[in-house]
Amino acid sequence: MPFKRYIEIGRVCVCNYGSDYGKLVVIVDVIDQQRVLVDAPDMVRGSYSVKRLALTDLVIEIQRIPKKTALVKALEASGTIAKFAASSWGQKIAIQKARKNLTDFDRFKVMVARVKKSAIMKREVAKARK
Repeated sequence: MPFKRYIEIGRVCVCNYGSDYGKLVVIVDVIDQQRVLVDAPDMVRGSYSVKRLALTDLVIEIQRIPKKTALVKALEASGTIAKFAASSWGQKIAIQKARKNLTDFDRFKVMVARVKKSAIMKREVAKARK
């Protein structure tokens, strides 16, 4: 099966390691076979190892090493961030971030809701069996 996601200028990627985990970045230049130059609206441009990036299906039309304003304009024009947020991958990352930021009381409320849901499910299954 041939590859469908190539390392190319304008390819949208997700950081899969480090402090930028889950952040969307765009490849703006290829340094060598192992490193690329990435940029995003909310980060400083820098080089990343290809191993620390997960390629998405999304590609935007930009020229090599664009200015920050041109990159932001291209991202907004293509609606790339909204497309990724609507995907199952983006939703999974959003859920992970939400769970990471829960307080003890929020985790308690989730546990209580899960117990109530389980009790309702058991009751309904018991009714269905009769």
